[in-house]
Amino acid sequence: MFKNHPRGLLYIFFTEMWERFGFYILMAVLVLYMDQEFGWPDSRKGDFYGWFLGAVYFFPLLGGWVGDRLLGQINAIRTGAIIMVFGYVSLALSAPERLYAFYLGLALIAFGTGIFKVNMSVLVGNLYHRNEALKDAGFNIYYMGVNLGAAIAPLAATGISIVFHSYRMSFWAAAAGLLFCLLVLQAGKEYLQEFDVRQSSTSVANPAHANLSRSEEWQRILTLITLFIIVIFFWVAFYQNGFALTLFAERSTVRSNILRPETYQFFNPFFILVLTPLLVGFFARLHQKDREPSTPMKIFLGMLVMGVAMLIMVVASLLGGDRDVNIMSPLWLITTYLVVTLAELLISPMGQSFVSKVAPPRFQGVMMGGWFVATALGSYGSGLLGKFYSDFAHHQYFLILFGLLMISVLLVLLFMKKLQRFTTQTS
Repeated sequence: MFKNHPRGLLYIFFTEMWERFGFYILMAVLVLYMDQEFGWPDSRKGDFYGWFLGAVYFFPLLGGWVGDRLLGQINAIRTGAIIMVFGYVSLALSAPERLYAFYLGLALIAFGTGIFKVNMSVLVGNLYHRNEALKDAGFNIYYMGVNLGAAIAPLAATGISIVFHSYRMSFWAAAAGLLFCLLVLQAGKEYLQEFDVRQSSTSVANPAHANLSRSEEWQRILTLITLFIIVIFFWVAFYQNGFALTLFAERSTVRSNILRPETYQFFNPFFILVLTPLLVGFFARLHQKDREPSTPMKIFLGMLVMGVAMLIMVVASLLGGDRDVNIMSPLWLITTYLVVTLAELLISPMGQSFVSKVAPPRFQGVMMGGWFVATALGSYGSGLLGKFYSDFAHHQYFLILFGLLMISVLLVLLFMKKLQRFTTQTS
């Protein structure tokens, strides 16, 4: 899998895997922890879920600037990981009488993740400054590392819950994951320094972007901002995995010792690990025939596929899920996660690759941060909408999400020509 790719990608893969292990343990139990430990209503859980995810993906805008101008990518990644360790420990020490530890823990994790994640993405793009042709594949491999950690995490959370009967113990496991992350980063430092903007003696920018005019830079920036606005609607629907889909699992789906509510988040990263090689191979064959769709077209298809996922949940709700009784087959949620995963693969890694290709060299980190700000707005929107999960019939709730996705489909079509221009230039 790593053949023909820079050696540093292997270390990035496992550094990201361990960081995501910690983060997705948290995501698997966060809503359940607030429900069981604090007894908060859905509206308050939705507030905290939305604000936390929004902060996680808003801070990369600052993190990109920190990496570009102050610390460089490697030091920024290390700093973010250390901050997250303290955040998970703070969560583990939280309790109803120590709510300040819960608030502090979420704040530290959001801030640390924001610094960490954007600089990881920039570093991946920098690995391919001399070989743009492999960049899409590189981001796909990187994304597999993300989801290997995300696949292991809910299984670990499930096992911890069964053994210790406590969601709090999962936070200690998350902190341990970040320590492994730091060890892998240190082991691969010699293979990554060359691609760090603050530590490399040579330019890591795409040579094709060396002489961009100020006008061209702004056109690229505006094109990326257009893309960011469009993908917000995708993230509103996607991050229902930790809210509406988790509550559907808890309240409407048949329970078992094997499939607990937190276990369902295993399926999204598992399907990514299964589908990524198939999708990459499929697009490689299309590329050989000069028929591979452009990145904007993949995003268009991804939005349509995500709409199908929401329609599956509409049907599941109408067939019994609306009753909030544990009668629905797990296959409804598993099928939904399969379709959601296909949509994600058509949007998320290719979107980051597109940003890396199109962004002017002076704004690589900030524009990658912009991608995550779009994710922040979408994830906050997911929690904001989630506050009303119990106020609507569930089929109506998922129909609202379907409608938002159809707006995004229309926006992609409206701006397709503008987006396609830079796809052609950077191919």
